[in-house]
Amino acid sequence: MRRYRKFDYPVEDVRRFLEPGPIVLVTSAWKDQRNVMTLGWHMVLAFTPSRVATMISSGNHSFELIRRSGECVINVPTAAMLDTVVGIGNSSGAAIDKFEHFGLDTVAAGAVAAPLLAQCHASFECRLADRSQVSRHGMFIWEVVKAHVARTPKVPRTVHYRGDGQFMLSGDEVSRRRLFKPEML
Repeated sequence: MRRYRKFDYPVEDVRRFLEPGPIVLVTSAWKDQRNVMTLGWHMVLAFTPSRVATMISSGNHSFELIRRSGECVINVPTAAMLDTVVGIGNSSGAAIDKFEHFGLDTVAAGAVAAPLLAQCHASFECRLADRSQVSRHGMFIWEVVKAHVARTPKVPRTVHYRGDGQFMLSGDEVSRRRLFKPEML
């Protein structure tokens, strides 16, 4: 195996190596308001029940909609939506209707009030499972209660933010299934 010679690196930029998950679009709804936001700070916490955590700043317009409703939909866009993803992240739902402005088609969810985005490859309906870290860290711990995924492509080209306006697109899938113990799959 190759060995790497390493140099000191700014600690504030380590996220460029540690944020491998795809950028998602989080939709929310509370009373007569709804919004969509771009989000890169999320992580899988458990498989059964399916638990996911998101970090949402209290200064974000979606924060109160999500906190009050205790629901959201995590939508996974593909590379074809990259400019829209950036545009959504650069605008505020307090100033514009992002669904209309960016031409996003919504589909009613089955278990939550927030809408699914028709242009996204996958949509995960979520209910707040643990609010203990919301006030202190802006961390919402969700249970995915319903999942919707397109059949094709089987492996979509997702968008991954590397910081400083740079993105990486997911590439070829590589299998090492034969090396796994069955219980570890």
